[in-house]
Amino acid sequence: MTDHELDPATAGAPRAPRRRRRVGRLSRRDKAVVAVLLGLPILLDLAFIWGPALGTVGLSFTKWNGVGGLSTKICQPNVPSILNNGCLYGVQNYHQAATIYPEFWPAVRHNLIWLAVFMFFATPLGMFFAVLIDRGIKGSRMYQSILFLPVMLSLALVGIIWEFMYSQNYGLINTVIGHNHNGNAIDWLGNPKLNLWSVLVEASWRQAGYVMVLYLAGLKAVDPQLREAALMDGTNAWQTFWKVVFPVMRPINIVVMVVTVIESLRAFDLVYITNKGVNGLELLSVLVTSNIVGETQRVGFGSALGVVLLVISLVPICTFLYLTFRRESQPKGAR
Repeated sequence: MTDHELDPATAGAPRAPRRRRRVGRLSRRDKAVVAVLLGLPILLDLAFIWGPALGTVGLSFTKWNGVGGLSTKICQPNVPSILNNGCLYGVQNYHQAATIYPEFWPAVRHNLIWLAVFMFFATPLGMFFAVLIDRGIKGSRMYQSILFLPVMLSLALVGIIWEFMYSQNYGLINTVIGHNHNGNAIDWLGNPKLNLWSVLVEASWRQAGYVMVLYLAGLKAVDPQLREAALMDGTNAWQTFWKVVFPVMRPINIVVMVVTVIESLRAFDLVYITNKGVNGLELLSVLVTSNIVGETQRVGFGSALGVVLLVISLVPICTFLYLTFRRESQPKGAR
């Protein structure tokens, strides 16, 4: 028994409230450290990401070749470009891209196809590999290393490797299917009806390994007790994954969605290695590069194409985030 229980005079007395520890105010040194740790990354982000992005949007409304300065005067019609350099062009860059630039709509269509293949083929394939490896199959370490190996290679090297595989007379694919002779050889990279899908196989080969690693990290973080409770309720492995494990990995799903969109729309290396992005491999990233740093040096027009690429990338990301957070904010009974 304690002293309070033995002393009747203090048995009914109220206990003194505990004093809360006051959080000390930050010193000047602490404030300086916080300012450096927060301010430096913000400045770098503004300087190298938001600054160029906003600058690109602004340049898309000008007619500029990258030489000389910019002005606030409006471009005059029926005047040579050299005399209209640096002037305000309004939305004419976007209008010309949509109406008189023949490579624009094929590039938009190819970018959308690239995005669809990554979302509905490469991403589910990487998720499938992650689930198999997470189940602890025999040789999972070896499979994980093999599938992740393409991610460690540069896209330029991936393109060179697949060029040897797609070679008409000496490539592995044509040799296996028996079409490696001059009379029946298949030109996988030269035929405009085949080269886009051939390059998408290369890109998916690398993207699936990347998605696999992301989902594998998410699966390792799932509480094993959730799976055990689901199995005790009589659910099978398929139901456990989709109704218990997959919803828990919402942060990983958001990361995979953003990475998939970014990787699909910034595709450049593979098509440029193959044929410089022409003859069936037109992409917006190639058009942006060719107009800004190519022979034409149409910086304003290339910036407009970059803004179109930015809008295309933001639409699926914002839609996915909106639907995801809206579903989370709803009551459980209303889902």
